[in-house]
Amino acid sequence: MLLDARLSAALSLIRAETHADIGSDHAHLPIRLIQTGRVKQCVVVELNTGPLAHAQQNVARAGLSGQINVRHGNGFAPLQAGEVQSASLCGMGANTILKVLSAAYLPPVLVLQPNDSARALRVWAQQNGFHVQQELLATGYWTYAVLRLERRAGPDPAYSGLPLGAALRYGPHLLREASALLRGQIEKDIERLTPLAAPRRPAQAELQDALAALAATALIQG
Repeated sequence: MLLDARLSAALSLIRAETHADIGSDHAHLPIRLIQTGRVKQCVVVELNTGPLAHAQQNVARAGLSGQINVRHGNGFAPLQAGEVQSASLCGMGANTILKVLSAAYLPPVLVLQPNDSARALRVWAQQNGFHVQQELLATGYWTYAVLRLERRAGPDPAYSGLPLGAALRYGPHLLREASALLRGQIEKDIERLTPLAAPRRPAQAELQDALAALAATALIQG
């Protein structure tokens, strides 16, 4: 079973004894996690009955019903505290992911792949005791950011020495990597935002973050 680029990126950031995939839909990611030995046990959580049945069928077809437990429920509600060491939420909007993350119990490691800007998730991580440990960019319908967050005490050192607005928007590790893919994304943002920017407009602040990000990547590249 092949994964697309965004789920392949998420897979590469996951390694645990027991992992939960929230809103799994087809269960392709958990199946590959087991098949590649990156996790030993997996819990799949699905709220809607159609995707739930689809996940159950795919898990049974893969012969992994003994290692992947498919559960019906909303977000982290079907999980017991301490049951899993990590969890993934992929293919949702950032605001939907934030609603799921409002649960009383969260595991210490989260792998998040929003379908839109990851900025709100980085802000949430700063406010809730999680550090951005790794970040990847994946290509697809558009460019997707994939984040690995880990619960840690104190300020996140990943942001040290970077313009905060730019790092929250584009990712501190991604800015330091300064890949051609990220630079292309920043340049497109500058082109899109420049005619929209004016004092006190949201586009003005976004443009300033994009310009700061471009300057940061240029400095890093030397």
